[in-house]
Amino acid sequence: MDPEMDVDGPEPRGTKRAAEEDQALKKPKRIRALDPDVVNKIAAGEIIVAPMHALKELIENAVDAGSTSLEILVKDGGLKLLQITDNGHGIDRDDLPILCERFTTSKLKQFEDLSSIGTYGFRGEALASISHIAHLTVTTKTAGSSCAWRAHYSDGKLVPSKPGQPSAPKATAGRGGTQITVEDLFYNVPTRRRAFRSASEEYAKILDVVGRYAVHCSGVAFSCRKHGDSGVSISTPVAANTIDRIRQIHGSAVANELVEFKAEDQNLGFRSSGYVTNANYHVKRTVILLFINHRSVESTAVKRAIEQTYSSFLPKGGHPFAYIDLEIEPHRVDVNVHPTKREVNFLNEDEIIECICQEIKSNLTQVDSSRTFLTQTLLPGVRTMEPASRDPDSADAESRTPKTPAPTKKPYEHNLVRTDSKVRKITSMLSPATLNATEAETTSGV
Repeated sequence: MDPEMDVDGPEPRGTKRAAEEDQALKKPKRIRALDPDVVNKIAAGEIIVAPMHALKELIENAVDAGSTSLEILVKDGGLKLLQITDNGHGIDRDDLPILCERFTTSKLKQFEDLSSIGTYGFRGEALASISHIAHLTVTTKTAGSSCAWRAHYSDGKLVPSKPGQPSAPKATAGRGGTQITVEDLFYNVPTRRRAFRSASEEYAKILDVVGRYAVHCSGVAFSCRKHGDSGVSISTPVAANTIDRIRQIHGSAVANELVEFKAEDQNLGFRSSGYVTNANYHVKRTVILLFINHRSVESTAVKRAIEQTYSSFLPKGGHPFAYIDLEIEPHRVDVNVHPTKREVNFLNEDEIIECICQEIKSNLTQVDSSRTFLTQTLLPGVRTMEPASRDPDSADAESRTPKTPAPTKKPYEHNLVRTDSKVRKITSMLSPATLNATEAETTSGV
């Protein structure tokens, strides 16, 4: 045996790792409090995931302020510029210093108020979160103020517009309402900013958010346009009804096929209304605009139930469009479920969804008799084959006689260029001498 041979062999796998784990167990890591700036950035990243979420919060704040007109300006998908201008009540000048501090709000005083909350906002985190990941500017004017006030924010605090200047709000010219400008979103979170693939894709998501609220918020005019464009991408007048708003945003193909429905149950504490497409309309993807207590939310259970209801009315692969406005008694709804507020929980969910689907199914059944089918006009010159009446005995004889395929007759080449036998032939345009020479060549070639 070789004296240098290792009799014991290599250490078993995992021995070194186990030793390191034992060493780690002997020296536990100390618990430390996170820096407030880190805490705020983490919270901001949960609430503001994309430009569309920042805009959603700003739209809800504007509607809460009693606005009847919202103008939205977007640049580079909202990453470079996101601006919303409203004509609401405005913000008092004395409230501007704490406007972007976390957990400051005018809509909630105690936790029990959540059971009867009637506004979109309630946490006081939207503007604070935006100020930690973007440059925020607020220009506002109340009805009782002689001028507008402009303030700049960073990390939840007032900052000067330029170095060396005071950070206090400055008096400026402006109209009644509030204008909020968000610039360089996620400028200090490079990994999040690089995750956005294209500005056009983010702009499409922004249009989806604006379109949802433009359909639902009757009495509020919406306009959204891209920076540098003369025209607007979305525009709904203040006096437009729900069907007109759907027509302007989703097209006449949807609006012309809508069926209204209403459902209510006092025992379950809900009231619902909306519009759904009939059996004449279907697309490749289900489109559901769901609002629970006027809040735009998503619900997999509602979407699945709606698709199941339409499965007996639409062809395979077809999906409907539905706008559902669901109002539930506030104490039956938990709105504090998701950081972005896109999900809510409510009592008797299955029973409420079943009631809504039954009402939709009943309305679809009533209009199903008027389904429309597309037809095509026959082309000119095409003759329809009419069945001829034949003697039964001759038909039996033909069925017993073996059929042989009819020989195909090759057409003459000089007849292929004409579409009608009545059309003048090309040979009539030739002189007799040329015609005789051509026939002679053809005969000699054969």
